[in-house]
Amino acid sequence: MIETKSWMDECKLDADNKSASRVVEKHGVLMVSNFLLASVGTRGVCDDLALRLASAGWPVLTTSSRSNRAARLLDMLRTSWNRRHLFDVAQVDVFSGPAFLWSELVCLLLRQIGKPYILTLHGGNLPAFGRRWSWRLRRQLRLAAAVTTPSRYLFEAMRPYRRELKLLPNSLDVSAFQFRLRHDVSPRLVWLRKFHHLYNPSLAPRTVALLKDEFPELHLTMIGPDKGDGALAHTQRTSTELGLSARHISFQSTIPASQVPCELEKSDIFLNTTNFDNTPVSILEAMAGGMCIVSTEVGGIPFLLEDGYDALLVPPDEPLAMARAIRRILTEPGLAQQLSFNARRKVEEFDWSKILPQWEDLLAGVYRLGSGSQTRSSWTKEN
Repeated sequence: MIETKSWMDECKLDADNKSASRVVEKHGVLMVSNFLLASVGTRGVCDDLALRLASAGWPVLTTSSRSNRAARLLDMLRTSWNRRHLFDVAQVDVFSGPAFLWSELVCLLLRQIGKPYILTLHGGNLPAFGRRWSWRLRRQLRLAAAVTTPSRYLFEAMRPYRRELKLLPNSLDVSAFQFRLRHDVSPRLVWLRKFHHLYNPSLAPRTVALLKDEFPELHLTMIGPDKGDGALAHTQRTSTELGLSARHISFQSTIPASQVPCELEKSDIFLNTTNFDNTPVSILEAMAGGMCIVSTEVGGIPFLLEDGYDALLVPPDEPLAMARAIRRILTEPGLAQQLSFNARRKVEEFDWSKILPQWEDLLAGVYRLGSGSQTRSSWTKEN
């Protein structure tokens, strides 16, 4: 019984999904993460995974959609306890920083009620968190029935804390994005992310300012919700101070997921300016549409993209380097076409038709593992 959300009607599920014809044990699943689409308009990987599992016949419960952090934690704990008879296995997202606490508390409760669970690690800053709190991270990973990571970067970085990890990439419906091979690119740029200081959005207008005189038709569209840390206001102020007008740069708030392919189609170059990253779905979406990607070379990005093959990678917070990469795409013969073609070919390996069956097998296997009394008692004994 997945929580009903209006965005479900926007998603066109693939009726020929490979998982539909597979024989897999399907048990109730509790998914614990930040399901914030309904409350603050932020769509996460957890939303898509919950919907895909439900469409494949899994009874799915989700928690929590509360916008307030304290209320969200209480809702997660209350749902885990009150609905414990409705699920057999849980999947818990793990983030760094203060958010790590709610995963610890939820997992403690799951062990007390004898429910096996999978941890899914997120965030390019998690390795830094582990260096500060190694004992907490090691304990959390050790007690889980299984641990997944969405990127090779986190897979390698988290192995000192637990050797047995499973790589399950962030996924998307590749067919929802019309592939357009970029032969002759225009100076139309797009940035699609949350306005948060971690993603360094002000790097984008600083880069555009270096190119606007050389390419008078250049325009950057920045799309994303304001996370309230001042990053949006700082980016807009930077744009004004650099003399950028509406002819050079425009800002949009959050757009529905169904409109993302159309927005990406309007531009040819995708900018990713972040200082920390893992495997952002926004980059996967840009790859699916055949965009030419210019990204900072941080976190999991070099594990996802290969410089000069399917993207151009630059050092973080260096507008000169980012401007040079954009100039190369606009002036170097054949480069845009190469990046566009290779990006689309790579992202096809991230399609839900290939990743969802792996999630189903993992959930079924964890349930079988946790159904044994010996395994269950060993979890509860440690607490």
